[in-house]
Amino acid sequence: MLKIDPTLSIPEEEFSVSFVHASGPGGQNINKTASAVQLRFDVQGSPSLSREVKDRLKHLAGRRMTRAGILLIEARRYRTQEKNRADAFLRLCALIQKALIPPEERRPTRPTSSSQLKRLDSKKHRSVVKQRRQRMPDAED
Repeated sequence: MLKIDPTLSIPEEEFSVSFVHASGPGGQNINKTASAVQLRFDVQGSPSLSREVKDRLKHLAGRRMTRAGILLIEARRYRTQEKNRADAFLRLCALIQKALIPPEERRPTRPTSSSQLKRLDSKKHRSVVKQRRQRMPDAED
């Protein structure tokens, strides 16, 4: 059971963990042990998450989410399976916690009257500067 927060926990049956060969540090041991972890979580088929959380999680996951709605997290930071497995579950937990927070609604605002006047004054000033650059016609002709 993966405990996300006091109100949400996801059963272990919804996860699939596999071990693969990792690149990186490990010396000769890297060639004979599968220490990297691939954690798969079927977001679309999960009964534990609400529709809104699934949509936010899909957006947050980005390229880690497959078209079928399966979230794939690879952990290969450490040399041991146990640490990589714990790291993968921590990253999944953090991602789901982030998805649980609903976005704040944006309230449309209007510019203040003083900011509008300031903008118009700067436009007038710029216009005057550009007009002074123009060549004046000769009055003596």
